[in-house]
Amino acid sequence: MAELLHPQYIVVLITAPKEEEGAKIAHTLVSEGLGACINIVKDIRSIYTWKGKIEDESEVLLVIKTRFELFEKLCKRAKELHSYEVPEIIALPIIAGSDSYLKWIDESTGKERDS
Repeated sequence: MAELLHPQYIVVLITAPKEEEGAKIAHTLVSEGLGACINIVKDIRSIYTWKGKIEDESEVLLVIKTRFELFEKLCKRAKELHSYEVPEIIALPIIAGSDSYLKWIDESTGKERDS
């Protein structure tokens, strides 16, 4: 099996039922240093199966820029704040980015970065 390499920076996607709940989660994660920046994308439509039934719901999407090492804490905190029984919380690697933006992610999430 190939070795799984962990990216230093990630984008985390979380859906929420309403903008107010998404904003509460976003404000908390940023204020606690778990995310550097969180965008809220309104008016997405999600079609999925839940408990054997096809659902078709309006949601908002949180797009969170952070560091990989914070994912477990971010995930735990988001679950505490979320109203869903099984919230979508997934991470995608950032494979490249401007050095100044990545440095800002470090600074915003409490990490000193080597030059």
